[in-house]
Amino acid sequence: MSLKAQLTIPRRDFTINVALEAAPGQVTSVFGPSGCGKTSLMRAIAGLENDARGYIQMDDQTWQDSTTFRPAHQRDIGYVFQDASLFPHLNVYDNLQFGLKRQPEHKRRVSVEQAIELLALTPLLNRQIDKLSGGEKQRVAIARAVATSPAILLFDEPLAAVDIPHKQEILRYIQSLHRELDIPMIYVSHALDEVARLSDNLLLLEKGQQLASGKTVDLLSQLHLPFAHYEEAAAIVDTTVAGIDSHYNLNQLKFADSQISVSHGQLQPGDKVRLRIMARDVSLALIPPQQSSILNSVPAVIESMVDEGIAQKLIRLNAGGQIILSRITSKSVDDLQLKTGMRVFAQVKAVSLLL
Repeated sequence: MSLKAQLTIPRRDFTINVALEAAPGQVTSVFGPSGCGKTSLMRAIAGLENDARGYIQMDDQTWQDSTTFRPAHQRDIGYVFQDASLFPHLNVYDNLQFGLKRQPEHKRRVSVEQAIELLALTPLLNRQIDKLSGGEKQRVAIARAVATSPAILLFDEPLAAVDIPHKQEILRYIQSLHRELDIPMIYVSHALDEVARLSDNLLLLEKGQQLASGKTVDLLSQLHLPFAHYEEAAAIVDTTVAGIDSHYNLNQLKFADSQISVSHGQLQPGDKVRLRIMARDVSLALIPPQQSSILNSVPAVIESMVDEGIAQKLIRLNAGGQIILSRITSKSVDDLQLKTGMRVFAQVKAVSLLL
């Protein structure tokens, strides 16, 4: 089932205008600074914003248009809030059971047992809510939403109040949902690392206006968009494990006509792996590097360059169809006489695996 929405939502300081599509088996991230309208958009999709105008279509069902408005309880949605919002008088298992009465048996695509397994909750089932950590509470909240077998999952900054170790853990669980459940998911965040790790598609909001939408890997590397100019600017590269060097514990990750070696002991040939390559971790050379400790060097073509102040340049590189960003000094650009269209070698000093 796919969701299509075009909404106008009046706010005190601005009006939100958004057109959004969310496809089965994909994560669509809504990204922007605090106060830009992300939560209002999610509430409108859930049927919690009476002022929202426009339409929302879930497959052949009209949830909202000029003559129709389905209330929240009639929209087939699993909603995960910033706050876990669990019932404190119920234990974990009873919290999971609570939402099932909303969904008739013939529409239940996910069992409670499957939700428990996906979120690894078996050891917690008899715990009271006040005995859980913040990360455990969010896992229960996600499982509760999944167990209702929704047509779509909405995540409204679910990791905003979770510490870093539990954040990484929960991200892995959300990725497992992405793989296992063939339903659309919309994920709201103002954390770029979460967006890069989880999302297939991306919608950028600023003061209620939709600045851009499209494939995440494309938008994060567009020089005219703000992502590329953040301190943590990075390109996302989707790769496949082509081989393993067991002697050095290195995995050869292939993309297009290039290859990157990374150290990770749990990968297998054929695995799909998403990499995040920070712009600040990519230097450039005119010839293949020799006698260098930098393990990865990728041939590429300079597509475009923009100034970042007087001292630095941001360069967009095409490596066999995959985009890589490089942030280097303006002096280096002048010394190497770099120009658009030149062939260079991108030396990748560090790589993050988004697992």
